[in-house]
Amino acid sequence: MSEARTPAQIEADIVRRREQLAVTLDEIGIRMHPKTIIGDAKAKVASTVDQTAGRAFVAVNRVVSDVKARFTHEDGAPRLERVVPVAVVAVAIVGLLAASFRKKRG
Repeated sequence: MSEARTPAQIEADIVRRREQLAVTLDEIGIRMHPKTIIGDAKAKVASTVDQTAGRAFVAVNRVVSDVKARFTHEDGAPRLERVVPVAVVAVAIVGLLAASFRKKRG
């Protein structure tokens, strides 16, 4: 058994619901505005790029650590038995590239 509402109560409910509807419509308008949609898309892309860059950094850091571990002792001293052959190969490659470049220019 509900009490009968007065016209003033009904009118107050209508006013309150209109205000709630106006707020809801404003929120929808803001969410659907092109600038908001573009801003949300940019934020999502930036977040994805940040996550990808973070994963890439971790992967590269792991590879660098692995390579460093292969070419240095635990105390940080270089392992000459591994460094020297790699240095010789690198110098040979640079020499071949330089000779090839000179040959093409000459």
